[in-house]
Amino acid sequence: QVQLVESGGGLVQAGGSLRLSCVASGSIFSITAMGWYRQAPGKQRELVAIKTNGGFTSYADSVKGRFTISRDNVKNTVYLEMNSLKPEDTAVYYCASNDPYGRVYWGQGTQVTVSS
Repeated sequence: QVQLVESGGGLVQAGGSLRLSCVASGSIFSITAMGWYRQAPGKQRELVAIKTNGGFTSYADSVKGRFTISRDNVKNTVYLEMNSLKPEDTAVYYCASNDPYGRVYWGQGTQVTVSS
């Protein structure tokens, strides 16, 4: 089991920035990738960014050039730096980790609200 705790969400004006953090604990040796997803009201949860242990990184087209995912393996933490935020970025952001057996663990989510 992996436990994930997010922090850093909040209310920001359009054009502003936020940094989300997610600390992993438990069976962290089993983690093969960590990432961020988001879910806006009435919409499906979608992948925002993911970073594997090998360094492979992928972003949703809607956030490319604005968001940056990074990992600190010493602190067992994944970050999401969000710049040039838009109202359409408003959502609950979830941290997730993958293991080699196809299991996905989720954090509790943190609200990001971007006002126009």
